[in-house]
Amino acid sequence: MTAPRAPRALLQGETGGVLLVVTSILVFSVMDLAVKHLTVTHDPLQVVWARFTSQCVWAFLLLAPRVPRLMRTNRPGLHVLRSAFIFGASFSFFTALANMPLAEAIAIFQVAPLIITALAFFVLREPVGPRRWGGVAAGFLGAMIIIRPGGDVFTWHSVLPLIAAGCYAGYAVTTRFVGTTESPWTSFLYTGLFGALAASLALPFTWTTPTPMGAALMATFGMLGGIGHLCLILALQRASASVVAPFTYLALVFGAIWGFFIFAETPDRWTVAGAAVVVSAGLYVWWRERARQSA
Repeated sequence: MTAPRAPRALLQGETGGVLLVVTSILVFSVMDLAVKHLTVTHDPLQVVWARFTSQCVWAFLLLAPRVPRLMRTNRPGLHVLRSAFIFGASFSFFTALANMPLAEAIAIFQVAPLIITALAFFVLREPVGPRRWGGVAAGFLGAMIIIRPGGDVFTWHSVLPLIAAGCYAGYAVTTRFVGTTESPWTSFLYTGLFGALAASLALPFTWTTPTPMGAALMATFGMLGGIGHLCLILALQRASASVVAPFTYLALVFGAIWGFFIFAETPDRWTVAGAAVVVSAGLYVWWRERARQSA
């Protein structure tokens, strides 16, 4: 009989990579849950401020001895651009969570990898064949099934996750440029700093004093984000992006679970159908990418 594997062994190799990426997606889904709870009583911009300020505080505390060296950069303009993208993604998505079901917002946001594929062609000049373009088009069709522009249930809030996905794709592509010449910790510090400063400008006009529980949730944003990003980094050290990519769609599952049990939200048939199309398109593009790399 084979002895059970030790917990430490489970975190090695591709199995460890999968477990770590699932943990990362779970942590990020908990952060989305906290965001939706806070936006019931607070302006989304205040929640965005808490998200980036908390990240900044935790990052500067943990990296204190190295901060002066890590803050030196030869590409300040590119850091501002990528930080503006992630700020736009956070503000759009947080505003969406304040006005629509959790699972629905997450489902629309899942077109982000497909937008990254399109931007990789136009910006990075990476080859994208007709089949992958077909997958991108199918993903947008799935998003439109969920949003249903022109329908009776359509609201402009349902477009916000799509805007968030576009901003996130811009962030991912610009991060590739920065990552070729600078430390990831430099990018991490500038991301939080820009977001905190930008949101602080509007904070006096949107501030609502949080309850002790609300303040505690706001303070944990940076910790949750740090844990999620750390798990993702460790996952990609143990397994390739092509191995872990399909598991990122578990965000839909976690979002549906939180939405149902915490907020009594049940996705309608159009959301389920659209989400199925988006996920299928994303998995198809992922499969074509693996096939191209192995060819």
